[in-house]
Amino acid sequence: MSSEIVKDMMIENMMDDYPRQDGYEKRDLYNIKTIDELAVHYKEILKLIGENPDREGLQKTPERVAKAMQYLTHGYDLDPEEILRSAMFSEDYKQMVIVKDIELYSMCEHHMIPFFGKAHVAYIPNGHIVGLSKIPRVVDAFARRLQVQERLTTQIKDCIYNTLKPLGVAVVIEAQHMCMSMRGIQKQNSVTTTSDFTGAFLVDKTRAEFIHLIGSRLH
Repeated sequence: MSSEIVKDMMIENMMDDYPRQDGYEKRDLYNIKTIDELAVHYKEILKLIGENPDREGLQKTPERVAKAMQYLTHGYDLDPEEILRSAMFSEDYKQMVIVKDIELYSMCEHHMIPFFGKAHVAYIPNGHIVGLSKIPRVVDAFARRLQVQERLTTQIKDCIYNTLKPLGVAVVIEAQHMCMSMRGIQKQNSVTTTSDFTGAFLVDKTRAEFIHLIGSRLH
């Protein structure tokens, strides 16, 4: 197994609180100072909502929540354009490349409650292609921040367009928002769809092909 594959697996496994079954060492890359400061505030929050943070079940909760929050927002520490640049290759291919059904988890910046769903991303190369795993990594880098779905959609599109300089980029995100399910209007099955297109995807025929392909079950 190459060192690059091992490195990628270790990165993907980091911050996992459960023992690994694949033989790779667990890597916790938390910022301890940030964890400690966040935990203090979460302990106060527990008090403010009427709980006793010193009871057995809650004694470690402030630290656990602090670690979870650092992981859920670790996208602030990632450079999405650098992720793409790390695996760009010259290639004379000018047909549509689609990575669809990318699992997506983010947090609404209005209530700090999760929203989750799938992203579908396509680009038409113009001299360069990118390693396919890098597109989901870019999605994750932007999603692991406090977000609104509309901005998330555009950020992914702009990053790919500005870095690869392709003939066009298309992004569609379908997501369920827990702030609509758990509170407020409490509609359980609503799905929000956002899209953004640039370049060749502004042409009706190309955009229609993309929409058709992400809706098809080809596998």
